[in-house]
Amino acid sequence: MPDPYMTVMAKKPDNSNYKIVSENRRARYDYAIEEDIECGIMLEGSEVKSLRTGKAQIAESYAAVEDGELWLVNSYFPPYAQAKTFQHEERRRRKLLVSKRELAKLWNATQREGMTIVPLVLYFNHKGRAKIKVGVAKGKKNHDKRATEAKRDWQRQKSRLMKDHG
Repeated sequence: MPDPYMTVMAKKPDNSNYKIVSENRRARYDYAIEEDIECGIMLEGSEVKSLRTGKAQIAESYAAVEDGELWLVNSYFPPYAQAKTFQHEERRRRKLLVSKRELAKLWNATQREGMTIVPLVLYFNHKGRAKIKVGVAKGKKNHDKRATEAKRDWQRQKSRLMKDHG
C-alpha cells in the first residue's frame, strides 16, 4: 500500500526541441572568449522554416551594437523553397534581443575595451525558440593559437596513453 504522505511526481516526457542549427567552431580558435550571452533573434517566417532544415551559417558573421540595438551581420540563412511569395533576404542584418543591462555591457566591452562580439552557436532551445549564443571575445595572436593547439594535442596524447596503459 503506498504511503499517503509521500508525493509522487509524474515524469516529464522527453520530447525536447533542443537542436543546434549552426556552430562557429573557428571562433574558439581565433578568439579568447571572455563570456557568452544567450540572445533571442528576430526572424521572419520563412527564415525560421529555413533554420529548421539546418543549413544556416554563422561562421563569417559578427555582432555589432549600433544605435542602441544589437545586430547580427553577415549571417547566411538559405532561401526556403516552399515559401513562394514572402521570401527572405539571405544575408540581411538581423536584430538580436538582449536586455538593456546586457546591451550596455556589450557596448562597453566593444567601445572601451576593444573586444569583439562573435556568434558561437545558433540553436533552437527546449521551447522551440530560435536563440543565438554570442561571445565577448578578444582576438588571439599567432603564438596564442599555437599554444592552444599544443595544449589540445597534449590532452589528446594524454588520453591515448591513459587508455592504452591505464
